[in-house]
Amino acid sequence: MINILTGIDSTSSALNAERIRMDVVSQNIANVNTTRGPDGKPYTRHQVVFEAVLNDQFASTSPPGSRPLEVRVPRVELDRRPARLVHQPNHPHADANGMVSLPNINMYEEMVDLMSASRAYEANLSAVKTARSMALQTLSIGKR
Repeated sequence: MINILTGIDSTSSALNAERIRMDVVSQNIANVNTTRGPDGKPYTRHQVVFEAVLNDQFASTSPPGSRPLEVRVPRVELDRRPARLVHQPNHPHADANGMVSLPNINMYEEMVDLMSASRAYEANLSAVKTARSMALQTLSIGKR
């Protein structure tokens, strides 16, 4: 039996990956001013790593070379950029020189990343809706 909705599996995995990306970016934005974590250091920016994986579930029904891909999030990495130093001598976490270590988060970069993830999520959702509509139209042809 041929599954006419194999593209939805790829798209649903992409929806999940973009949701994770939006969650991580939101966490970064929420911690933009967190100067001390449980380890005593400023919060470190997190970033999502995506990977494309062949979906073996449809290997027997797909033509050669056309197996659908899935998007997965194998890990969330810490950004290796150093913390930002800001001169705030009255801050409770300031060092002897009045410098405070702030997270390595660029708010503009986070907002662009959030907008990009949101647009990708919307595009994948639109693809699911279109595939569903096509499947329903295909089924209605058989009723006639």
